[in-house]
Amino acid sequence: MFKPIISADSHVCEPPDTFTARIDKKYQDVAPHVVNDPVRGDIFEIKGIKKAIPLSLISAAGKPPEELSTKGARVEELHRGGWDPEARLTDQDKDGIAAEVIYPSVGMEICNLSDHDYKKACMDAYNLWIAEFCDHAPERLIGLGQTPIRSIDEGIEDLRKIKALGLKGAMLPGKPAIPDVDYDHEMFDAFWQAAIDLELPLSFHILTSGEMKSLQFRGTSINSGYAIIRANQDIMSMFVNSGVFMRNPQLKIVCVEADAGWVPHFVYRLDHTYQRHRFRLRGVELDKMPSEYFLENIYLTFQDDIVAFTMMNAMNPRRIMWANDFPHSDSTWPWSQELLEKYVAPLPQEQQDMLLHDNVAALYNLEAVH
Repeated sequence: MFKPIISADSHVCEPPDTFTARIDKKYQDVAPHVVNDPVRGDIFEIKGIKKAIPLSLISAAGKPPEELSTKGARVEELHRGGWDPEARLTDQDKDGIAAEVIYPSVGMEICNLSDHDYKKACMDAYNLWIAEFCDHAPERLIGLGQTPIRSIDEGIEDLRKIKALGLKGAMLPGKPAIPDVDYDHEMFDAFWQAAIDLELPLSFHILTSGEMKSLQFRGTSINSGYAIIRANQDIMSMFVNSGVFMRNPQLKIVCVEADAGWVPHFVYRLDHTYQRHRFRLRGVELDKMPSEYFLENIYLTFQDDIVAFTMMNAMNPRRIMWANDFPHSDSTWPWSQELLEKYVAPLPQEQQDMLLHDNVAALYNLEAVH
């Protein structure tokens, strides 16, 4: 018998007025909005992005593989639960889900904007909308906000606003909006401490690092599908190897939708490189082995990564969280219960509880989920 199941990574499909109705008036004329493309169907047109994420894939949960397409989306035919909170609860019930931690969809693409002022305006508008969406059932709809971090002070203020809206965490772009620095710079330590003090876990989701824009691959285009995981691995190893976790031991970072079965080998490789090559490669002298920081400070979400189900003992079982990714094309909805019966039910009861409920409930302080 499973505890009430919490999906650690689900999504909305933002409705057409998400940004137009809430964005700073300065950007009203260029707010992201839905247009009909003769080939791709209904899409969000976003200033500075030539090819946004197709709505057809944002809302393709439950479709057979042969029907997945980047063409022909019509908003009225998409999963209503993507933007209607009442319909969303029905979708949760159909999949046997008690609650979901909810990420954006269009907002993932907004992370890749080069106009950081416009990015900020879009993220502010999204935060207002997702707070409204989650207010319908705050015990079951667990929303996260966004901030571009144009400066440390503004980023901290954004975290305070996100907290005030009742949101439970923040999704950061794969790259900060401060020129010429990355997240491992010591200037960010004040931002990390603010997140710790506000009890807001910070997330890095796939497809928010611009990894698909300059993508090069060999062979057929299916070979491009692995870059999304590599981009998240780069972020996680940067936090470890640059000493971010050493300086901020209470910092909690979530690696979202990049699978987890790779972790046992990855942490071995972190330790091997540190032991053998840190002097040659001028690595930071850490107080603990890299694997210890990774396994303690980083949480990971996955859907149907079969290796992850079977390798929990080779990771930190208190940092692994299952997700159904509804309503995206990778979602296990509406077959999640079948998947969990096959791969989670055979696990020890304690691991079942941690994977499906306890870890995410503890991370986001979700005592009310039942």
